[in-house]
Order: sequence, then structure tokens, then C-alpha cells
Amino acid sequence: MTDENRKRTRQPNGRSSVYLGKDGKWHGRVTVGVRDDGKPDRRHVERKTRAEVTAAVRDLERQRDAKSVRKPGRAWTVRTWLTHWIENIAPLAVNENTMVGYGVAVRKHLIPGLGAHRLDRLKPEHIEHFYARMQATGSRPATAHQVHRTFRTALNEAVRRGHLGQNPVRLAKAPRVREEEIEPYTVEEVRRLLRAADRRRNAARWAVALALGLRQGEALGLKWSDVDLDNGVIMVRRSRRRPRYAHGCGDTCGRKAGYCPQRRRTNPETADTKSRAGRRAVGLPQQLVDLLRTHQARQEAERAAAGDRWTDEGWLFATETGRGTSPRTDYDDWKELLSVAKVRDGRLHDARHTAATVLLILGVPERAVMGLMGWSSTAMAARYQHMVDSVRSDVARQVDGLIWEPERNSPIDGPSGRA
Repeated sequence: MTDENRKRTRQPNGRSSVYLGKDGKWHGRVTVGVRDDGKPDRRHVERKTRAEVTAAVRDLERQRDAKSVRKPGRAWTVRTWLTHWIENIAPLAVNENTMVGYGVAVRKHLIPGLGAHRLDRLKPEHIEHFYARMQATGSRPATAHQVHRTFRTALNEAVRRGHLGQNPVRLAKAPRVREEEIEPYTVEEVRRLLRAADRRRNAARWAVALALGLRQGEALGLKWSDVDLDNGVIMVRRSRRRPRYAHGCGDTCGRKAGYCPQRRRTNPETADTKSRAGRRAVGLPQQLVDLLRTHQARQEAERAAAGDRWTDEGWLFATETGRGTSPRTDYDDWKELLSVAKVRDGRLHDARHTAATVLLILGVPERAVMGLMGWSSTAMAARYQHMVDSVRSDVARQVDGLIWEPERNSPIDGPSGRA
């Protein structure tokens, strides 16, 4: 057998082969698996020298053995994979609020910044330079970190499905985020807010936020059917969503969808609470029970005044015609309340941190605090249990005594107008 014939000899089926082709180049073929149609997935490489093609064949064999060979077909770009992921994969696994965050990270940052890269050739250095550019052009470190988490999740799925050997985002250095100090409202600030709130509609809304720590969506999602005033318990079952809109004009008005004169809402008003821990029973301090009874009487008076204009949807915190309160209106009311009460500015979510801190200061057991606040984490998931009535009642009494002075009949009554 001549040297030329030996060069052209191929290995048995399934074995890697190296040979010199008629084109003068060295070729290698490696079986790396099975295609979707059941035929062998045999990959081809070509190089100028035998040493080079042998090295390429061995590299493919290592990828095959490590199960990191990219699937056959046209290579994904970052743009095509992220578009496919956010439109077809991510919505199956996360809720709508999470999808909004994913959408901003993908469409505003990742696709414009890295979209042209071939997915299997993306390097950690490309990603780190991208993060640096984000921050150099004014993005906050927290924004870059959110983009990093979204990108990591998207490429983890590409690895899981065999489109990518390893995830370069996991190797890239994530943007450093400085933890922001959270300063809860003091007990005195809470009392001032409650005094100011009592002179406004839906006064009990802010007592619920400051004493129980319900999220905004959870509080606005409450209905009277969730409230048992006789036993002093609220059941948290649903959350009110921020509206999302689409054009009703065929996108001809020249405005964003939310400002289209014929806009139409594309998401439901409410959804089930975000996790199993979020669906919970919350014990009510007696003063809050009293406030809710007063709130109920005031709402009945509004119902009578509205007459035929009242829409009976059963909301705990409703508009003057019975409709559910929008998150935007609720936010504006909160900011106005802070101003009227002469309390330092803060996010509505800071009221939730205040309630959590109050509970921890009281020495309420961590498990009870997690149950009341609806917290959920992988590490603590196994500890979730339904709290017994005695624990709920005990927590409610402690909160009652801290925020509302026991001898008062109302958080706004007292000598010189002080609680």
C-alpha cells in the first residue's frame, strides 16, 4: 500500500479519521453523537497540515466526551438566542413582573451591546468590556448587575439545550454592587403618618402597609372576602399588576402604546401572589381591626353617595366608584402622604421594610416573621409551615402595643393631637 493510499485510509464507522483530500488540504471527521433524525452526527474539520487537523480532531473528541459540542445547524448569535429565549422559553418559567425586567435587560442593553457576537465565540472579556461600557455611559452598577443575572440565566438555558459548551457569563466578573443601607421609618414617623392618613380616603391602606408590611400589589389586591375582622385575620391571595398596553390604532398614532388614544390592556388586573410563601394568613392587631371597621363604614357611605356609578367589585381599597386602585395612583397618594405628614421621603416599599424591622425588634421568631412577610428563599423553603392561630394572635398583639399605645382608642386621638 502506497503512502498516498495510507493517507486516504479511513477508520471504521464511528471512529475519527484523518486524511489528505484531493484539494491538497488535510481533513478530519469525528462522530460526536446522533442527529435528531437518528443519523450519526459526524463533524468535519480541515487544515493545511496533518498536525493541525489532528489537533482539531482531538479537540472535537474532547468536546464530545465532555458533552460540550454545539448542536448542528446554523450558529446562534447572541441576538438570535436572546430573542428566542425571551419570546419562547422564559415566559414558561417566570411571572410577568420578572419578564418585564428580562425584557429591559435584553432589548435595551444586551442585544444592542453584544447581539452581533456568535454565541459559541463569546468570551468573558467581551462581557466584561460590555459591563464597563454600560457604567461609563451612565448605567448604575445595580442595572449592570441585573443585566448580568439575566444574561447568565439565558445562557444557562443555551448550555442546558446543547447550543453552547459552557456559559461565559459565569466566568465573567460581575459588576460590583454596593449594598444600599435601608433606613426603616421610626415608630414616631409611623405614628405621624397614621395621624395624617386618618384625614384622607382609604386611611387603613397605610396602616396595612406600615403595620403588616404587605407589598403594594398585595394590599391593592385585597378584597373584603379576604378579611375576617371577627377573628382578626387577612388572607393574602392575589396581587394587583401594573398595567401593560398595546396599540389599538394599529401603531399609527405615533405614540408609545401606553399613550395611544385607543390603547388596550394586555395583562389581567390581578394575579396569584408571587410564591407559595406569599399566599399567607396575616394576624391583625386589634387597632387595625378597628380601623378596618371604620374604613368599611366609610366605604359604605361612598357606595350610597355614588348610587348607580358604584361598581361592586369587592375591593378593600377602592376608588370612589368601587373600582380597584391603580398602583400609580397609590404611589402618588403615598408621596402626598409623606409630604402632608412632614416625614422624610422614601419608597413605598420602605414601609414594608419598616414592618419587618418592627417584628424583628420585638423578638418575633424568624420563622414567624418570614410567614407574616411572605418571604421565600431556597435555603428557607423547607421551614415554611402554616403558623398556628396562637402565634398569629401573639404577633398581632405585640405589633399593636408597639405602634398604637394601648390606652388610646385611635392612633390619631390623644392630648395635644399626639399619639
